[in-house]
Amino acid sequence: MAHSLSAKKRVKQNAKRRTTNRARKSRVKTQIKHFESVLAGGDVETATEQYRSVARKLDQTAAASTMHKKTAARKKSRLAKQLNRLKAKKA
Repeated sequence: MAHSLSAKKRVKQNAKRRTTNRARKSRVKTQIKHFESVLAGGDVETATEQYRSVARKLDQTAAASTMHKKTAARKKSRLAKQLNRLKAKKA
C-alpha cells in the first residue's frame, strides 16, 4: 500500500490511465471485428470504408501512446492484406 502522498497520487493516476487505455484498446478490437465480419460478407465497398475507420482509430490510439506506433502499423498492414485479397478475388 502506498504511504506517501505522491505514491497515493501515482496509484490514482495509474488507475485512471489504465481505464482509458483499456477502453481505447477495446474500441480498436471491436472495430477490427466489424471489419473482419464485413470481409467475410464479401462486400468490397463497405470493407474499404471499414478499413479506413479502423486505420484511423489505430492511428489515434498510437498517437495517444496507448499502443506502440509500429504495432498499429503492423495491424494496419495485415488488415490491408486481407482487404487486398478480397479485392483480388472480386476482380
